Amino acid sequence: MRKLVKRGLTLTLAGVLVSASPAAAGAATGTARPSSDDLKTDLDQILSDSRLNGASVGLIVRDAQSGAVLYDHDSSTQETPGSNNKLQTSTAAFGLLGSDYRFHTKVAVGNGNLYLKGTGDPTMRAQEYDALAAAVAAKGVTKVSGNLVADDTWFDAERTRPDWDPSDLPYSYAAGISALTVAPDDVYDIGSIGVDITPGAAGEPVKVAVSPPTSVIKIDNEAVTGAAGSASTLSVDRVNGTNVVKVTGSYPAGGAESDHLTTAPDPTMYAADVFRDALEAHGVEVDGTITEAATPSTAKVLTDRVSIPLSQIAVPWLKLSNNPITETVVKAIGRKVSGKGTWDAGLAGVTAYLKNHGVDTSQIKLTDGSGLAATNKTTPQQITNVLRSARSQSWFDTWYNALPIAGEPDPLVGGTLASRMTGTPAAGNLHGKTGTLTGVSALSGYVTDPNGEKLVFSSMFNGYQGGAPKDIEDKIAVRLAGGPTAAVNAVRRAPSGQNLECSWTRSC
Repeated sequence: MRKLVKRGLTLTLAGVLVSASPAAAGAATGTARPSSDDLKTDLDQILSDSRLNGASVGLIVRDAQSGAVLYDHDSSTQETPGSNNKLQTSTAAFGLLGSDYRFHTKVAVGNGNLYLKGTGDPTMRAQEYDALAAAVAAKGVTKVSGNLVADDTWFDAERTRPDWDPSDLPYSYAAGISALTVAPDDVYDIGSIGVDITPGAAGEPVKVAVSPPTSVIKIDNEAVTGAAGSASTLSVDRVNGTNVVKVTGSYPAGGAESDHLTTAPDPTMYAADVFRDALEAHGVEVDGTITEAATPSTAKVLTDRVSIPLSQIAVPWLKLSNNPITETVVKAIGRKVSGKGTWDAGLAGVTAYLKNHGVDTSQIKLTDGSGLAATNKTTPQQITNVLRSARSQSWFDTWYNALPIAGEPDPLVGGTLASRMTGTPAAGNLHGKTGTLTGVSALSGYVTDPNGEKLVFSSMFNGYQGGAPKDIEDKIAVRLAGGPTAAVNAVRRAPSGQNLECSWTRSC
């Protein structure tokens, strides 16, 4: 089993640091709710930061129960939400698919062929394909005279969205979507392949391995081993539109294995290739080639692998802001509500769900489910409508606990907020969703104030200059959690080069 890591990136989420004074700690247990005048003064002051000059800034704070607005700054202005889009998508997924929704991957025989049929299961790793192959062998199958047929027809053939930046497509956060896919790790980076690099002797080429082993990509290794203690200049890049991964630069002798991810050019063929290797390992020989087609209705099912439920998938999905899982779920929604596993059908289903649950959908635009496209639009006000509506649903507790939690260091608890707001009244208190693209930063969620009242809030900053102003978001959240005496000034600014969700880059 792969370690709980994203390749080439540590799970120590380098975060925005906020320190709390003894007065702030006391404020967290106070009984007097801050007046709205105090809140307005404090939040206005926080938003006066010069880095927001010229930016589009939206912020709203509401009582979670009554919906009363406690603070509002341009919250009806449409903004690009980044991964705050996942709040809309995931609530619709829980509402439409259900928390017990499970994906199926079947193997069937017919017409001399062996059929591998998927429905988008994001939890399929090499070991799951190995288990499928073992089940086939246990049925007494030792030879397939025809082809191994990959059936990905549960979804359509559109792999990526037209609004995604083409330069993102070789990277794991923009992997192609298919009903048949493979995750190289146990946080389900589906559609990606591990590229593992270890140094040789100084002056010699580095050693490159692919995991899981697959022939769907080719490695062009030009990287060398540098002197011990030298700086790493490794670069692992797949040129978009090709299956060639170039490894260049230098990696120091004696260095630990350096793990990277690249996307599979064809996730369906990737899955079938991994499965064929597993069949061979279990003594099942396939005479033919790998082809793609629908499974005939006359084929006999040999085995059916059922995934863990959506309620469990939601933890790595939302904690680590996994885009490909989000887009897979969107297509699953489309299949459920209209019989079409497409983005158009799925996004229409999400929009209809939101409209039926208190969201003014004339104020939102969904061009994908994850928020990777800069063309997505929503407003902080509508996000708080989503947050309030979710509280009345039977699945709320499961979904709420799958959101990142501020200051909780375990990456599958704190997620993208693991190293933010530590040591403040917001730590262990705030459950929320981050969002970051170039010129886009957002934080929305739930926080309990010093009087024990639950608040919902949404902050969105578009068009700011420099690095993502995560520290400003944190000041807002700490103020809400700790009251007017909370120390919100000792905050380190976010790294200046940050342009993406921190779960994708580990830079925030």
